[in-house]
Amino acid sequence: MKKAMKKLMVAGVLCMAGAAFLAGCGSDSSSGGKQFLNIATGGTAGTYYPLGGALAEILNQNIKGMNASAQSTGASVANVNMLKDGSVDIAFIQNDIAYYAANGKEMFKDNKVDSLRGLAALYPETIQFVTTQDKGIKTIADLKGKKVAVGASGSGAEANARQILEAYGITYNDIDVQYLSFGEAVDALKDGNVDAGVVVAGFPTAAVQDLAANKSAAIVDIDPKISDQLMQKYPYYTKMVIPKGTYSGQTEDVNTVAVKCVIVGTTKLSDEMGGEIVKALYTHLDRMKAAHAVGKYITKDTALEGMSIQMNAGAEKYLKSN
Repeated sequence: MKKAMKKLMVAGVLCMAGAAFLAGCGSDSSSGGKQFLNIATGGTAGTYYPLGGALAEILNQNIKGMNASAQSTGASVANVNMLKDGSVDIAFIQNDIAYYAANGKEMFKDNKVDSLRGLAALYPETIQFVTTQDKGIKTIADLKGKKVAVGASGSGAEANARQILEAYGITYNDIDVQYLSFGEAVDALKDGNVDAGVVVAGFPTAAVQDLAANKSAAIVDIDPKISDQLMQKYPYYTKMVIPKGTYSGQTEDVNTVAVKCVIVGTTKLSDEMGGEIVKALYTHLDRMKAAHAVGKYITKDTALEGMSIQMNAGAEKYLKSN
């Protein structure tokens, strides 16, 4: 009896080890083995979360033996760290954060992550300086002396906020800095505890829609000339216009800038699996479009635009194919 139990335990350990190997390496789907794939997204109020759920569905329905699941996380910076420690297999990340990690800059200074590999660039993530009409803030220059929620400390949004403020000649010494995530920032705007907050996400963003429905929200315009200067210094930015009517009470187009959402894996993900993931994604874009309004920006034609790190070879091969 004891011998039989021992054999069963050994077999169980070997099975677990085999499953871990398959998940880490992105095994050949023709092998018939289960493949576990953890997808890191972002907060439930953002854009990554619904898209991650949709991607998991697509992979489960279209890759044999796939068992993909999406999880809510602290978004880009947290996702890089989770990729690094192996707790997730692929992740949604801003292209600027991926660039910082791969090159050991900003929040990844002295902590370079060499193992990141790009799978696809999805859609623009718009940087939205959000305020309310009663604050009288019309331009970024008006933020001097104000309480500004710049994003969680060390986050991608915080780096974006700092870089844009600097382009206007504003440092953190000129404002009352509040380190709040964008969900917390919107709550603080509702309560009148901050004058403006930075939200980096595809628009329309659920948290901003909620603010606009409960209070007269406004997005602060970024001067296109300032955007040009910003793009010269930080090439991962692009210009973006938030069309009038995007949010309740928004009567004019708003000029701003955007970074890009990219899906990233690591060197642990095989080239074959990288190719299968992007093939499944780009042949089932209807599911991504149904998950969030930004889905309409996700196309195979733009899947390499804004990719700021080395690609997974299998994903790159598929995306460059006709």
